[in-house]
Amino acid sequence: MQALFSRLRYAGVGVAVLLSGCNLEVLTPKGDIGSHEKSLILIALGLMAVVAIPVIAMTLWFPWRYRKSNKNATYAPNWSHSTKIELVVWTIPAIIVAILAVITWTSSHALDPYKPLESDAKPVTVQVVSMDWKWLFVYPEYGVASVNELAFPTNRPVNFQITSDSVMNAFFIPQLGSQIYAMAGMETKLHLIAREPGNYAGLSTNFSGEGFSDMHFQAIATSEDGFKDWIAKAKASQATLDAEGYKTLATPSEKTPVSYYGNVTPGLFGSVVNKHMGEMSHDAAMHGEMQMQHDAPQESMQMDMHHHEGGDAMSSNTSPTQAEK
Repeated sequence: MQALFSRLRYAGVGVAVLLSGCNLEVLTPKGDIGSHEKSLILIALGLMAVVAIPVIAMTLWFPWRYRKSNKNATYAPNWSHSTKIELVVWTIPAIIVAILAVITWTSSHALDPYKPLESDAKPVTVQVVSMDWKWLFVYPEYGVASVNELAFPTNRPVNFQITSDSVMNAFFIPQLGSQIYAMAGMETKLHLIAREPGNYAGLSTNFSGEGFSDMHFQAIATSEDGFKDWIAKAKASQATLDAEGYKTLATPSEKTPVSYYGNVTPGLFGSVVNKHMGEMSHDAAMHGEMQMQHDAPQESMQMDMHHHEGGDAMSSNTSPTQAEK
């Protein structure tokens, strides 16, 4: 027994050493969604411990209690039933399953990534495109874009519209919460909010080829003034993200440095989704862009919509009312 405890002690030290370099970002949330998800992790851990700890304890105690040399242990070779044991092994799991069912039902609805966050502050819309092997962030309200760098103000919801121009990826900012997939020809949605300023690591958590390990980005949560400065810095870039510029950017590349685009062709996100849908059109993405432009100043109401069919682009100025019709 002494040898067993000694081995467990050394194993514990080894695990501590291995984990010493880990940054458990999921357990240090900086936003509302991340905080709720941390609570769920701790609750699930506690419920598992209710079962796991007694089982581990009994695994050690039973061999010791019923060892051959212990003459005081009850010898019952014909034992087959115990009402007390039956009550324990059925009642406790049933209670745990019931608790998990309630938690799963309520949290699945409360933390639905498609559900907008309640806030008095105006949300920031960011359109996200995953590529080989980099992230493109488009700010349609401001007409700018960035690669591998995302910025937003604290205490304001961020409404993400997410797609892929390549294989399936997964968009994840651990300290803000909620991973969601980016898929070609589809638009997924995610709503997050940061409560503390800082630089948070973002990544893809779905293997997507050679450059996957370097497919990271920085999520910068800043003050309102800091966000305005970041937008101004992006606008100062001379680079334009039009059809030709996007084609160049979409070329597979690894360890792509942060870059900015001071001018972005309106409707770019919808065109990226549509080009993977064949003859089908992505009305949801188009309507989302139209609604956003409807909320923007009057001078930016006219949009240049791009529909890709066979790689060709067609442009047309469409008003929000016409688009909804």
